[in-house]
This record gives sequence, C-alpha cells and structure tokens, in this order.
Amino acid sequence: MHGFPKFCQKKYLFSIRCILRERQEGKIMNKSRKRIQKLTLAAFFVAIEILMAVTPIGFIPVGAINITTMHLPVILSGIILGPVYGALTGFVFGFCSMMKATLAPGITSFCFSPFITVGGVSGNFASILIAFVPRILLGFLSFHIYLAMRRAKAGRVVSSAVSAALNTLIHTLLVMGLIWLFFGQAYAAAAGISVGAVIIAVLTSNGILEIIVAAIVIPALVRALKPQMERMGFYDKD
Repeated sequence: MHGFPKFCQKKYLFSIRCILRERQEGKIMNKSRKRIQKLTLAAFFVAIEILMAVTPIGFIPVGAINITTMHLPVILSGIILGPVYGALTGFVFGFCSMMKATLAPGITSFCFSPFITVGGVSGNFASILIAFVPRILLGFLSFHIYLAMRRAKAGRVVSSAVSAALNTLIHTLLVMGLIWLFFGQAYAAAAGISVGAVIIAVLTSNGILEIIVAAIVIPALVRALKPQMERMGFYDKD
C-alpha cells in the first residue's frame, strides 16, 4: 500500500478487520440459528412419533403382526435433518415399540420387550435389538440412500421416493430377520405359523402396503415442504 498515508493505511486495515469479523460473526450466528432450527424440527418429528404411538394410527394390529405408519416420520426426519436426527427419531420409534409391547402385550410381544413373558417365552436383550436396531438404521440409511440418489443426479422427489421405498423394505426385512434369528421357534409356536411363512405374508401383504404408502407420502411431503426447507437451508437448490 505504498503511496497511502499511514493513517489511511491503518483505517483501511481496520475496515478490513471489521468486515472479516462481521462475516465470521454472521457465519457463527447462521450456524447457531440452523442448529436451533434442526433441534426444533427434530422435537417436532419426535412429538409426531409419540402421538402416533399412543393413537391407533401408529400401530394397526393384524393377527400376529402390526401394520405401522411410524416409519414415515423417521424417514422424513432422516432425509431433511440428516442421519443423526434420523437415527434419533428412529430410536424414539424403537422405544415406543418396546413400550407398546410392554404395556399392551400381544402374543408375540416378547420379541420386542425384555419385560414380557408370553406362553412361557420371555423377552431378553435380543428383544431390545429387534425393537431398536432396525428403527435406528431406518433413519440413518434414509439420509444416505437419498444422498446417493441426489449425487446420481436424480431429482428430489425421485430420490425421496426411492429412499422411502428401499428403507421401508430394509426395515421390514431386518425386523423379521432378527425375529427369525433370535425367536424363530418361539415365534412360530406363538403365532401358529412358521417365521418364514410370516415373512412371506408380511412382504406380500402389509409390507407392500407400507412400501407403497412410504413411496407416495414421503415425496409428497418433501415437495410440499420445499419452499420452507430451502429458506431454512435444509434443501439444496434444484
């Protein structure tokens, strides 16, 4: 900065520092605001999950199995808020599932609650794994499959539909697979049908219904929320 008087140089440098400080403070405030917004949305998804759990719309009993809609907030949370908050919402799903099996037990509730004994068969640590692991992975994988589709240049609606459908299928297979692994004979005796037959029945009946519902509802919500989410910085611009 040759040719500038010293006081001008100092004033110029001071102005640069002020601008840089303001920008840094702005970035910190934006990060803080976004964190608060994420926490608020996460609390909203958790509240919806709990509401669905204590009303008939969350779990619809059909014989030895339940048709569920509780996977929908978990998938949406993962897509919008990311894998951590998606997994958190999935944890709540698992907790609600365990509590329902404990407080309103059915013939196969020992698969989901370590506190229940049905027909001489008691739940154990495996029950916790069945209740929580598939649900946590549901929220975690929803984000990553959605992100993989977006990186493959798929549109937001298509990406969310594929993520919703695949994760619903993975969730169903994990739940039934873990039941077969840990409680195969006991489950077959309680349900009066082999686990293999139940898995086939689930996949060809309510499993397909859950996949179709997820593949329709999730993209519709993602599209409807687009203006708000873009304004909050949760969606990338198309």
